[in-house]
Amino acid sequence: MAKLGKRTRAAREAFDGKENLTVEDAVALIKANASAKFDESVEIAMNLGVDPRHADQMVRGVVGLPNGTGKTVRVAVFARGPKAEEAQAAGADIVGAEDLMETIQGGTIEFDRCIATPDMMPIVGRLGKILGPRNLMPNPKVGTVTMDVKAAVEAAKGGEVQFKAEKAGVVHAGVGKASFDEAKLVENIRAFVGAVARAKPTGAKGTYLKKISLASTMGPGVSVDVANASGE
Repeated sequence: MAKLGKRTRAAREAFDGKENLTVEDAVALIKANASAKFDESVEIAMNLGVDPRHADQMVRGVVGLPNGTGKTVRVAVFARGPKAEEAQAAGADIVGAEDLMETIQGGTIEFDRCIATPDMMPIVGRLGKILGPRNLMPNPKVGTVTMDVKAAVEAAKGGEVQFKAEKAGVVHAGVGKASFDEAKLVENIRAFVGAVARAKPTGAKGTYLKKISLASTMGPGVSVDVANASGE
């Protein structure tokens, strides 16, 4: 078994025996032990009582975190003419049409969010097998297929987070940085949990919010009391 480093061992000892904490206590613990040389992200993982393979149990949505993510989001926009100009003016990092499609097909994906105007979807649709598995495919349900590209770009840049349940029914996302004030992290976490709770699908049976865990990028995870996190 590999020998644990001093920092890793100290963090594990600090977390040992602690579970089902309030959001406030979990955030305080994570911040106190986020000792990497960079500003670690604070990440949430939610185990849901759903099977996403069934259409009526898919969980997906979008939420604007009140205090942003602390991360620079690179945005690509499929648009032409005035809408392309609107996207560029709003701060999009990459704007294009067939040229952007060819770049992506060539294996270059230098963006974190992809937005498209409705008329561009025949082009974007050819990229489904590339963008879909990366959760980058534009979708009207989360506001990334829209004529209002200005609002979509600004939302993506301003801390909007998309979420989607994976095969095992787990939703995960970054909800801020370890350098954030505790109160701001708590606010972001509650906003995210609330959005996932409201996205409960019609086919969900039994307990929907089963487990919630928080962790920093390099730190151990800690479970959070579900009722406390969701405000139930």
